[in-house]
Amino acid sequence: MAEPITMPQLGESVTEGTITRWLKAEGEPVEQDEPIAEVDTDKVNTELPSPLAGKLQKLLVPEGTTVDVGTEIALVATGAEEVADAAAESSQRENVAAEAPTEEFPAAHTPAQPVASPAGAEARPATMSGAGGNGRMAASAEELRLSRSSPVVRRLAAEHGVKISSVPGTGIGGRVTKKDIEGFVEEKGAAPEPTEVAEPESVPRRATVHEGDRVEELTPTRRAIAGRMALSKKEIPHAWALVEVDMTGLVALREREKAAFVEREGVKLTYLPFVVRAAAEALKENPALNSVWDGDRIVLRKGINIGVAVDLDGALVVPVIRNADELNLTGLARRIDDAVGRARAGQLGPDDVSGGTFTVNNPGSLGSVASAPVINHPQAAILQAEAVVKRPVVVEAAGGDAIAIRSMMNLEVSFDHRVLDGGAALRFLNTVKRRLEGYDATSGLG
Repeated sequence: MAEPITMPQLGESVTEGTITRWLKAEGEPVEQDEPIAEVDTDKVNTELPSPLAGKLQKLLVPEGTTVDVGTEIALVATGAEEVADAAAESSQRENVAAEAPTEEFPAAHTPAQPVASPAGAEARPATMSGAGGNGRMAASAEELRLSRSSPVVRRLAAEHGVKISSVPGTGIGGRVTKKDIEGFVEEKGAAPEPTEVAEPESVPRRATVHEGDRVEELTPTRRAIAGRMALSKKEIPHAWALVEVDMTGLVALREREKAAFVEREGVKLTYLPFVVRAAAEALKENPALNSVWDGDRIVLRKGINIGVAVDLDGALVVPVIRNADELNLTGLARRIDDAVGRARAGQLGPDDVSGGTFTVNNPGSLGSVASAPVINHPQAAILQAEAVVKRPVVVEAAGGDAIAIRSMMNLEVSFDHRVLDGGAALRFLNTVKRRLEGYDATSGLG
């Protein structure tokens, strides 16, 4: 008999994955832990190892399809005697799929398709079985939204008497997520809604494409990032603050040490390890920024696991430096260099991008001098380090104020205003500032 392989949870808070490419074909033998597919999530691109050994009997999910964690994606016949049974089971699944395609892939996410609108827009065919498999009846907008919703979402909606078609979806293709239902219920005061009449679902508005314009379809990674960024801005009330940091002493220290450091350690000495270390120390003094909003409570994380945003071609990944507060500058430089290198080589695994409690972004490496970052949901805050630039600054001198050329950097923090207020955010920023300004040309790298 064939056993199913399901979409695993590839990282904390990851709820779905996209099968970008099957590495095995139907009928081929599969060893346990042998990669069978390439999977994209909003956090990582990785190969999916088979948890079973046997013969790949059936691929249940087409390439390019996004499915929820726990969805069956393939069938494997795990013994010679089971191959015949597996073939029969696969045939039965195909028959079920022909009768009720929305049940075969209950959590598949594809770009939103047009459905009937009051203006008579083109409708996407959708059917459901009648008695005995005979007769068809057109699916309503509510049924279409249900077919694109996970069982958890449908159950939660039913518990609160919410029509899924009335909830704006932030998931891929406009799919309604668990967070969307919870936010809708909270906003409406959990008041049940009548569900007898399904309202028609409107066709998404499209931009006008002019002659000479180029249309690029979204990659699974970009679609996932877009969904998470939209969720962050929709769910988290962002606020932000900025301070200026005089990096002159740290610049002198780095200039003194960088040649010997790369020769000794084999990695470059950048400003990022200094920023991450200062942030980790500041989080100990200001734990509210190392937390997460949890409905009617705030969870303050014990571990300080700092994600470092890495810019890739058309994507952004955030490998996590675990227990960053326990590492010295050299240890942080090594860990960051390793994480960035593996991210750019596409070698990050699920464990590399899960468990983050706070994020540091470094747009200064690309020349940015001021910007407001989007919080890495569901974290409470994100720190942004801008470019170090020389500019004239008023400084205190023996004879009074003077103008001097200093190496300056802007630091910003975006924070969840439900969790903390501006005062706490600025105390954190000033702690980071104080530590960075504490370096000079004679400081050590311990």
